[in-house]
Amino acid sequence: MSRVPTPLDDRCPRCGGPFHCGVNDRSPCACTGVSLEASLQQRLRESFAGCLCVGCLRALAAGAALRLPGR
Repeated sequence: MSRVPTPLDDRCPRCGGPFHCGVNDRSPCACTGVSLEASLQQRLRESFAGCLCVGCLRALAAGAALRLPGR
């Protein structure tokens, strides 16, 4: 029998707020409902090591500044 990974509870590297990463949940993660342009997705991969919270993803999709930690 294979072990099902548990959901992740994390901190958003952009805003620092706590959030639940649903990547290992049975249902799709809330972030799958956020549409980001390919160029923004690439910049996020280059700028952050982990997932961002849904609030930050929605703000970025709406045109908010990327804002990197410590800058």
